[in-house]
Amino acid sequence: MNIFSRFSGHGMTVFALVGESGTGKSFRAKLIAQENGIEAIIDDGLLIQNDKIIAGRTAKHEKTYMGAVRIALFDDKQHRDQVAKALQTNKIKKLLIIGTSEKMAQKITSRLQIPLPSKIIKIEDIATREELEKAIRSRQIEGKHVIPVPAIEVKKSYSQIFHDSMKDIAGKGSAKFKFFSIFGKKKKQSTLEKSIVTPEFSKKGRIEISEAALSQMAMHCVNEFSKDIRIKKLSIKTNSRGYKLIITVDVPFGRQLTGEIHRLQQYVIENIEKYTGILIEEVSIIIDKITVNK
Repeated sequence: MNIFSRFSGHGMTVFALVGESGTGKSFRAKLIAQENGIEAIIDDGLLIQNDKIIAGRTAKHEKTYMGAVRIALFDDKQHRDQVAKALQTNKIKKLLIIGTSEKMAQKITSRLQIPLPSKIIKIEDIATREELEKAIRSRQIEGKHVIPVPAIEVKKSYSQIFHDSMKDIAGKGSAKFKFFSIFGKKKKQSTLEKSIVTPEFSKKGRIEISEAALSQMAMHCVNEFSKDIRIKKLSIKTNSRGYKLIITVDVPFGRQLTGEIHRLQQYVIENIEKYTGILIEEVSIIIDKITVNK
């Protein structure tokens, strides 16, 4: 029996701060938490409370981007059980989850068996366009990331990736961010310390693969999954995070389409990531025709 089956996050209020990678979410997390009485933060696999890392491990220590994503999503059972236990033991009542999307935040709450976010905060609502662009440039050019805890905490466990520390005055910054509070309350100014790190996967760069090779692998996965599914078209899109596959298929009549297509998506993602080390961000399956076997 799962040791956390009796823990369903009763009495916990969960908030989520979402936005694309490199837009400054971790940089702003402590101020949002402070201004709204949120006592703990989940950021890239770490559970942080009172400026201390109380459970988990950081995705920023992983050697590959794919490995980092899995840590951030609590893919490993031992990792998520450790954090779930700490949430219970420390009686966390208000929690802020940092994620790249609402879907990511929801997946984290599901895996940790805590309530879905009751408030979604979008990074573009609390930062100006200039601040977002500056943060993105810094990420792309310098590969620098922020962990919202003091340097002494990061150095204890992650000295290999520690780069620098910075201090910020709560309440300073853009007018858009300065007065943001979920409950409209004003807090006293205080100094917030954060750590700047250079992740291993940022140093090595993203693993890349040719579109031709990726297409061949995807077609092989579909054929291996079911010889009855015929690929009509396959296209690939790339961005700074990973690859998106759009596969148009003909499927035979009589299948349970919704479940079958979902399983096919997972099969393609898991097998390509397993054997290449690249990140498949999304696989979209488009059904062009339902065929009848003669």
